[in-house]
Amino acid sequence: MRRLLSSLSLAILLGAAPHAAPSLAPVVAARDWIGPAIAASELRGRVVVLDVFTVDCINCRNVVPTLRALNAADRAKGLRIIGIHAPETPAEQQRRYVMENLRRQGITWPVALDNAFSLWKAYGVDAWPTQLFFDRHGRLRRVIVGDSQDDAVRATVEALLSET
Repeated sequence: MRRLLSSLSLAILLGAAPHAAPSLAPVVAARDWIGPAIAASELRGRVVVLDVFTVDCINCRNVVPTLRALNAADRAKGLRIIGIHAPETPAEQQRRYVMENLRRQGITWPVALDNAFSLWKAYGVDAWPTQLFFDRHGRLRRVIVGDSQDDAVRATVEALLSET
């Protein structure tokens, strides 16, 4: 499984066109949020990481410490992290359950609840976790699928923040 995810990530990095929405419009249009809803104006000129996850997935949980550290270190530099919670189990469809798990995991950034998988489909996601990286111009620049890629996540954010 890990080899398949690495191959998919490599294909995307080498220029294979992701079948994902090329903009932030789908997440901005989301209607069900934990935390404040996101407005397009809040994302202009920012580097945005969309983290597609589910709260009970161990691979998703493995990504959280890196995202928390980046959020703390780089928010003032223009980084915005937005979660997209796409449930795997019936319990994960329950708002209260998700909220409690976000609190336990220290996830403080806004999270769009995607019980109907509309954002999942719009961004062409097919595995948890998936991070989509958008530059300051709102262009999708990289997709990372799977966990244990903390160095790549950090390097991508650093590179995008350094661009003007």
